[in-house]
This record gives sequence, structure tokens and C-alpha cells, in this order.
Amino acid sequence: MARSTSNRRDIRLDNPKGLRTNFASRFGGGSANSSDRFGRFSESFARAMGTTWFLFFLTVIVIIWLIWNSLAPRHLQFDSHLTNFTLLTLILSLQASYAAPLILLAQNRQDDRDRVQIEQDRQRAERNLADTEYLAREVVSLRLAMKDVATKDFIRAELRALLEELDAPAKADAKASPKSAAKTR
Repeated sequence: MARSTSNRRDIRLDNPKGLRTNFASRFGGGSANSSDRFGRFSESFARAMGTTWFLFFLTVIVIIWLIWNSLAPRHLQFDSHLTNFTLLTLILSLQASYAAPLILLAQNRQDDRDRVQIEQDRQRAERNLADTEYLAREVVSLRLAMKDVATKDFIRAELRALLEELDAPAKADAKASPKSAAKTR
């Protein structure tokens, strides 16, 4: 157990998120940093508020609220339309006043993760550039070294020149030997 709690404390924004845990272990205890726990809560809250289901259910609740408090008998209404739905206004204002800072906190955490990712990408790009420049220098040095190396065409031309030099005395003897053979007959 001590090992897992030390791992939970070592969670950093530049490390990939591990396997998801259930809600109770995520927010219900453990020795994780409380600000990190609150940050994870704000991210899950912002994620939930950004769904179409949240908007759908909030709209349904508000419509039911308005219909009930407008059409129900006066003794069953808890937020009368005569008071301009004061309780509904208060609840929606309270929800908005908590939602805005939590969403901003979640955005700030995402900005921090993006900043770390951008820095890692920049470092990776610098390494790639250095590797590319090194490989380009190596290719250039190989090309320069290849200019001094004999190619197949060069070797063939040299061998033909040597063969012609070797064949030159034999051809000269062949030209002279038919004349000497004719004289001996």
C-alpha cells in the first residue's frame, strides 16, 4: 500500500495518465495531493458539464420546475411564478458561479499539460534536427571519400588500357611474323 501511495504522490503532468480509477478511489481518500485531487475533480466536472446529456437533463429539470411551479396548486408550489421563480434563479446562479471557476481551473491544468507537451516536442525537434545535420555531414563526407575510390567504369578503362599495352607487342609480332613466314617459303 505504501508503494502505491508514493506512486500517487509522484504523478506529474508530463507523465501519461495511467489506468483510470473509480470515482471513490479518485476523490474519496488516499494520500494524493489535495490540490491535485481538486484539480482532477474540476476536470471531471468540466468534462461532465460539456456534454449534451448535461444540457439535456438541465433543460428537462428547468422545464419540469417551471411547469410544476406554474400549474400545480398554490400550496404545492415551492417556487411560485408570482415571485418570478426566485429559487430557480438562485440555484442556476449558484451553479454558474461554481461552474465558471472549476472550468477555468480545468483549462489551466490543460494549458500546463499542453505547455509540457510543447516543450517535449521542441526538444524532440531539436534532437531530430541535430541527428539530421549529423547524418547530412556523414553523407557529405562519404561522397567526398567516394571521389577517391575507384569505380567500376574507372577500373574497366584502366584494364582496357593495360590490355591494349600488352596486346601492342603481340600485334607488332603478328604483323612481323607473316612477313618472315613469307620470306622463309
